[in-house]
Amino acid sequence: MASADRRHRAAVLGSPIAHSLSPVLHRAAYAELGLTDWSYERFEIDEAALPGFVESLDTTWAGLSLTMPLKRAVIPLLDSVSGTAASVEAVNTVVLTEDGRLTGDNTDIPGMVAALRERGVEKTDSAAVLGAGATASSALAALAGMCTGPVTAYVRSQERGREMRGWGERLGVDVRIADWADAEQALRAPLVIATTPAGATDALAAAVPDRPGTLFDVLYEPWPTGLAAAWADRSGPVVGGLDLLVHQAVLQVEQMTGRAPAPLAAMRRAGEAALAAR
Repeated sequence: MASADRRHRAAVLGSPIAHSLSPVLHRAAYAELGLTDWSYERFEIDEAALPGFVESLDTTWAGLSLTMPLKRAVIPLLDSVSGTAASVEAVNTVVLTEDGRLTGDNTDIPGMVAALRERGVEKTDSAAVLGAGATASSALAALAGMCTGPVTAYVRSQERGREMRGWGERLGVDVRIADWADAEQALRAPLVIATTPAGATDALAAAVPDRPGTLFDVLYEPWPTGLAAAWADRSGPVVGGLDLLVHQAVLQVEQMTGRAPAPLAAMRRAGEAALAAR
């Protein structure tokens, strides 16, 4: 970690980035930890601009948070990548070491596991994943250590199905593919992870069973989603996107600052307040 009298810098990069809650969460952590000389910003950076930005980093920088579309594009620019990040070819956290090396990690995966564990979900005998994008592959990686049986992925195209099956083979997960037209069947699984964009699962809300299992909906805005609201109405446990965002940010703060544990409760309160103000 850099010397205490140096102003430490961190930031979130992506495109679009204006909506990001990361500055709110990280700044709340700095305040709680008494890190008055730390700053956390946001930068609108696309894939073309990323190499130049990374090249410009100097010794005042501690780390970067990365969102779409940079999680894969950053990998060739790094000196090393953790096994977790390599398993899904996605880096959302870059830490600059004292000797100037750039190390990449993925805190989304352990963040998912931690968010589920917080709600009492540590093991499941099967699961369903709605969607097949980058977040879905992270979901499979999280399920690799907690699901003892098959994971059914509901997808819109054969190509997406092949991708999810390929991720399953890499991660050691028994992935079975189903058509999105049959997505209502997913809601019967003991654990449902929705990784789709806003509005994509609204039509499923009416099909939530009377005694649902656990829903993990990775969206945090708008919240609750139609599916999450219907799930809660039937007294089903719901894990939301803010839970994921906070847990992965906790791990980022710990890696970038060298201070642990990061203040989970303060970060969550800050995120809830920011969303309520929008």
